Amino acid sequence: MGLSGTSLADGRRPAFGGAAPLRAGPAAGLTRRASPPGPTCRGLCATAEPSLSYQELKDLKKANVLHIDVRERWEIDRFGKIPESINIPLGELMEALQMDPAEFKQQYNQKMPSKSDPVVFSCLAGTRSKQALGFAMSLGFSRE
Repeated sequence: MGLSGTSLADGRRPAFGGAAPLRAGPAAGLTRRASPPGPTCRGLCATAEPSLSYQELKDLKKANVLHIDVRERWEIDRFGKIPESINIPLGELMEALQMDPAEFKQQYNQKMPSKSDPVVFSCLAGTRSKQALGFAMSLGFSRE
């Protein structure tokens, strides 16, 4: 699960390895539904096809999907922030997804996702985004 082979139109590689959408999803490891692909994804979208292209991620984000980047803060500083994503390092994710909504909003400057909201997790290579997907599912977030 990852976007390690993905390049931008100008030949540069994106700052993430992949992504995994669920009603929560990943940037270094995005996952998507086998069918139908793209912005119609509702809920957790991790399936047989484990990665999203850069364009698919952009399309999902146009559909108001919350993008949570689970990389460490030093990685954001070194490799750059993915536009319109929020950074919640994997080690903080379980606690963050269980916070009081007001506390989440204060800490991350973003409305806390409900268990039915579409979310995409990402990281550098895909491994942590897969873990993030598993964490979210264990807390009751769903793929549909």
